[in-house]
Amino acid sequence: MKPILIIAALPLETVLLENALAQPVRHSTIGFAYLEGVLGNRRVVICAGGIGKINAGAATAVMIERHQPQLVINTGCAGAYIDSGLSIGDLVVASEEVLADEGVIVEEGWQDLRYMSLPILESGGRPCFNTIPLSRQASEKAMQLADYHGFFLMRGRFATVSTCSGTVQRGQELSRHWNVIAENMEGAAVAQICRRYGRDCLEIRGISNLVEERNLEKWEIKRAVEAPQRFILKYLEEMDRPEAALPLETTPEL
Repeated sequence: MKPILIIAALPLETVLLENALAQPVRHSTIGFAYLEGVLGNRRVVICAGGIGKINAGAATAVMIERHQPQLVINTGCAGAYIDSGLSIGDLVVASEEVLADEGVIVEEGWQDLRYMSLPILESGGRPCFNTIPLSRQASEKAMQLADYHGFFLMRGRFATVSTCSGTVQRGQELSRHWNVIAENMEGAAVAQICRRYGRDCLEIRGISNLVEERNLEKWEIKRAVEAPQRFILKYLEEMDRPEAALPLETTPEL
């Protein structure tokens, strides 16, 4: 059976998952260290590839080439936009990823990749500019699982940025322009590589902070990174169960 690949930026975002592995073996290849082991009946590969889109994209490509996973799970923390209704510690799953600051600044202001006529890839015969879809089936299963076990999980569009939003004004500009609920630095890169390789991608994150005037004293990173790891453990545990074991009702999608 093909493995599950779990990609994050930092080791802190995978430590609970790594500790849960049976028969763990650590490897290193082409600049990326990773851990391979077993969770339940499934082989799992875990890689903390580093911060930002370049690290995330490169690590995902290397791991897919080497292991040919059936599913890629991207995890970590994220900042929630003020109008999203989210709170610190909440779980979120991506329906789409948006390259929120890729484009050009012209006299009229910032414009996206569609304005430039520069798609980043084609998906289903259609050009993708700044928006990349993720696996609907994988996210739906996550929503069903959350509903079944009483977890709060919100599904919506995520923004991936190179420059993090450190003010309420900037956060509101992005959230309103793209209709996004949360912000991170890697998700779109992982989703884009998965699309190119034809792999399903599930992105689960925990909210570490609200996107407001930057104040690290208000952030709760440990809480934010532990929540999605615990959820992923439950998700992997439930993957072998029949679909009928989970109800059809889901929590809200934005």
